[in-house]
Amino acid sequence: MCCNEGHGHHHRRHHGGGCEGDRCSCGCGGGSECECGKGGFERRFQTKAEQITELEEYLGELKAEVQAVEERLADLRK
Repeated sequence: MCCNEGHGHHHRRHHGGGCEGDRCSCGCGGGSECECGKGGFERRFQTKAEQITELEEYLGELKAEVQAVEERLADLRK
């Protein structure tokens, strides 16, 4: 079981949550030794405020990425 199985798809995809290969957000290394998702209640949905915060952070990351690409293109065109 993945450690962040209950978290939203957006979070796992863009922020590295969950077990991805040898990387686990809890620091255990992922795989079968991951114990953080076993037992207990896990919330499956984010609140509206959490979604807004996460999307605003993601938008900031995208804007920074666009800026980096534009700067790289400008350097290459010199």
